[in-house]
Amino acid sequence: MDRTVHRTGTAPHATAAGPGAAAGPDALARRFEEHRPQLRAVAYRMLGSLAEADDAVQEAWLRLSRSDGDGVANLRGWLTTVVGRICLDMLRSRASRREQPMAPHLPEPIVGAGDTVDPEHEALLADSVGLALLVVLGTLAPAERLAFVLHDMFAVPFDEIAPLVGRSPAAARQLASRARRRVRGGAPAPDADLARQREVVAAFLGAARDGDIGALVAVLDPDVVARADGGSRGPESLIRGAERVARRAAAFAHPSRATLPALVNGAAGVVVAVGGVPVAVMAFTVVEERIVAIETLADPARLAALDLTVLGG
Repeated sequence: MDRTVHRTGTAPHATAAGPGAAAGPDALARRFEEHRPQLRAVAYRMLGSLAEADDAVQEAWLRLSRSDGDGVANLRGWLTTVVGRICLDMLRSRASRREQPMAPHLPEPIVGAGDTVDPEHEALLADSVGLALLVVLGTLAPAERLAFVLHDMFAVPFDEIAPLVGRSPAAARQLASRARRRVRGGAPAPDADLARQREVVAAFLGAARDGDIGALVAVLDPDVVARADGGSRGPESLIRGAERVARRAAAFAHPSRATLPALVNGAAGVVVAVGGVPVAVMAFTVVEERIVAIETLADPARLAALDLTVLGG
């Protein structure tokens, strides 16, 4: 699918008369734009990629412009399920091409500065959509992910989800239930106090710089999970346990590496830079003042695609 077309901004104008043209292409485009933030949010949760999410939203616009938009009683609901179906097809296509690497493949982070989320990203990050949650969603079967995202995050009824996954409403409910158990077990809700999150992360970074294993273990949950995506199949891309994570953090720390505070998917994080060049983005999940998950994106190609200029320095 062409990713150069209308990934942001307004929907393109319809170019031919036909279904949906009664109110005029401009009116239809305006109605679509009203729902774009939610559609991007659905697609981001499904795909874990802003670029692919925008592709899915663009495809939804194309389908709307070819349909009788005036005959849709609930345009928001119609578009949400259309985007869900498109994302489901994209996930299944990924699986058929075996694109998922052996090492953890982290979703695309949304990085910002300060303590507030950029207005453009507010809908994307509602409901504490941290990287840890997106990682867990990525382990679900496509149909489970769709059922959970549409129902639990966007309140789409199961009788509307069922046709998308080719199941009965009861079976769709079971898909969401299985997904919900996985999410609860693998992606606990982070502490709400961002300032306290930052204090815990600062303590972790300080202990890592000092090589203080004991202090590192003290701020880590005993069952902490650290995932790293460096764009290659590193032997220690997934590490579990406070002692192992602490030793890896101490080994990774170096005076040449500056850590710039950042907001990563709405939670405390840092951008690691060497000589002013970003070499990693780290996201932390802090629960009850201990770090339960660390996600590190260090893939140079993917980092280059992120806009990290918001951090300055």
